[in-house]
Amino acid sequence: MTSDLIRPLVAALALTWVSAHANEAVIRKNLAERLPSLPRIDEVRPTPMPGLFEVRLGTDLLYTDAQGNYLIQGVLIDTRARVNLTEERLDKLTAIAFDELPLKDAFTVVRGNGQRKLAVFADPNCGFCKRFERDLAKLDNVTIHTFLYPVLGKDSEAKARAIWCARDRSKAWDDWMQRGVTPPEPKAEAKCDTTALERNLAFGQKYRITGTPTTILANGQRIPGAVGLDRLEPLLAQASSSAR
Repeated sequence: MTSDLIRPLVAALALTWVSAHANEAVIRKNLAERLPSLPRIDEVRPTPMPGLFEVRLGTDLLYTDAQGNYLIQGVLIDTRARVNLTEERLDKLTAIAFDELPLKDAFTVVRGNGQRKLAVFADPNCGFCKRFERDLAKLDNVTIHTFLYPVLGKDSEAKARAIWCARDRSKAWDDWMQRGVTPPEPKAEAKCDTTALERNLAFGQKYRITGTPTTILANGQRIPGAVGLDRLEPLLAQASSSAR
């Protein structure tokens, strides 16, 4: 009796799988032929919306019909659940495992027992970053890894170099971000390898870090923008418990 119920279900699943793969092949073929300048397609998969397929190009998402006749650039929103499905998918695609962060390219501050961990990508000329730093200064029992991420222009690059080349990077950063003390330019004869800043920019581009500050918690959760302590504290607690 049970096997009689299972057989139709297995057959339906197999048919769905075959149909999805047939659609994928058609979509890949038609888009490649019709849009030769389109970057290489990494993945084609059905979306929750019947007849609509996601076309992934790296971490860029497009949508198309089952024949690849139309291409849509935009966001897909589930109105019943009130969820931005495109944003949710991008968060998964660009998730950053905390233990995979290149911490050698950051400078670190430990306060108290240092058990709560976070990493921050920040630009020295970012006003929101300065506000966020004032809140971070109030945290205890925390380890903060700061990645200099100069994306706001040449002056940001110069200040990031000066801070990275400072004898005490954390102090130079705090002096500038919280007290407005300009970091001294490194002496011409001083040997200072600033390729970490280039790697930070490349890393950020790879993982779509498009704004500052961007915070990564121990559980991999990404927080864009300067959130207040009232929001950050519970997120830190949740991240610490889930990362154990």
